[in-house]
Amino acid sequence: MSQLIDGKDPVLALQVLANEFPGGIVFSTSFGWEDQVITHMIFANNIPIKVFTLETGRLFPETYYVWNRTMEIYGQPIHAYYPVHHLLEEMVNRKGPNSFYESVENRKECCGIRKIEPLHRALAGNKLWVTGIRAEQSPNREDMSNVEWDAGNNLYKFHPIFNWTLDDVKAYIKLHNIPYNTLHDRGFPSIGCAPCTRAVQPGEDFRAGRWWWEDQSKKECGLHSHAVELNDLKE
Repeated sequence: MSQLIDGKDPVLALQVLANEFPGGIVFSTSFGWEDQVITHMIFANNIPIKVFTLETGRLFPETYYVWNRTMEIYGQPIHAYYPVHHLLEEMVNRKGPNSFYESVENRKECCGIRKIEPLHRALAGNKLWVTGIRAEQSPNREDMSNVEWDAGNNLYKFHPIFNWTLDDVKAYIKLHNIPYNTLHDRGFPSIGCAPCTRAVQPGEDFRAGRWWWEDQSKKECGLHSHAVELNDLKE
């Protein structure tokens, strides 16, 4: 697949891949800076890629505002995937609404119900998953490629702005007057569920604001944990 998009800018690459995988390409947004850039690329150029989000039920008010504003501006649907209600109800009934603070196991259970299972449904049957991942966001992403194979979800992944810097992202947003989450202006580089996300201090790691109460070096929720580099595939 890499040869299809080598040397192409993100918009052209998305157009090529949409033609290559008609009806089988989706983009996941959480309405952060990077995702707003890619959403603009898709909607402003009428690229036939389904845009979806994971509605965990614990998002910030600012996130809902950007979600609604984005739909108003582009007049395009953003498909919401919710947790399976009986799984969520059973967890909260047993452990309460904030059990994720109590242990890593509980936090992963909550992520699994609110994010991972809905993601599997959103990706099911598709051939390609577009994401807003950038290489500089965390050390464990620097060795990734902009095209990968996700064995857990059985599809390719493409990160169209993988090599962009944060300054590149901000400049693109300003140039095209794209709505963005104002929490970014308050020190939130990464924005997820409200109880699990905080602002970071100058000099702190990009993901220090996620699950800050946990003492671990690698803080990923599992959305991208199944990916392996295309170079590792045995074809």
